[in-house]
Amino acid sequence: MTTHVLADTGTLTGRSLKHILRSPDTIITTAVTPIALMLLFVYVLGGAINTGTDESYINYMLPGILLITIASGIAYTAYRLFLDMQGGIFERFQSMPIARSSVLWAHVLTSLVSNIISVALVIGVAFIMGFRTGASFGAWLGVAGILVLFTLALTWLAVIAGLSAKTVDGASAFSYPLIFLPFISSAFVPTDTMPGPVAWFAENQPVTSIVNSIRALFAGQPVGSDIWIALAWLVGILVVAYAIAVSIYKKKLR
Repeated sequence: MTTHVLADTGTLTGRSLKHILRSPDTIITTAVTPIALMLLFVYVLGGAINTGTDESYINYMLPGILLITIASGIAYTAYRLFLDMQGGIFERFQSMPIARSSVLWAHVLTSLVSNIISVALVIGVAFIMGFRTGASFGAWLGVAGILVLFTLALTWLAVIAGLSAKTVDGASAFSYPLIFLPFISSAFVPTDTMPGPVAWFAENQPVTSIVNSIRALFAGQPVGSDIWIALAWLVGILVVAYAIAVSIYKKKLR
């Protein structure tokens, strides 16, 4: 049974990836906005921002840019899933001897692959702009693990949106607050520079602990308690979003 599910998921993932390869502008578009933000903040606003550290501003803000890259990319997952629902492809799959769960997992894995490529493009541009890190191989693995977990958590939220939306715009619009969230965190400026209520929100929302963890890993510094807070947020969101998405999907198939 497990082999059957894995084989079906692999086949459907290949189908989704082919669509992306035929339209690489999806990945390019996902990377363009974060790269534009890097250019804006580093070359226009960066000189006026005091981070309270000696590190270059590109080093400081890159973790937040990577999260924005992923948040932008998962909107396409909701969009593609919505189109599959509206196009009757799910009904066709139901009439075929394939595992039902493989349909959702194919979209999730496609999102993971496409977002990894987008993140790699953004990091490449960051190096050209002066980003430098003394992170060890283990630290890079830690960063990759956090970004993968972040992608999976947000992708399952995208699955919920794709299954529940009534219009194409509604399917992708849910990602806008997620893209905006890093701006009210420690991603671009220290939280202690913000007004009281805003600082409280910034310090206690998930993006700040995630950004702080990635920043510490890139700098080769101890991550402290931030890593555990980040993992708790990500695993919690992932579990809840997965449960809700599967529940909605089962109702759709009845």
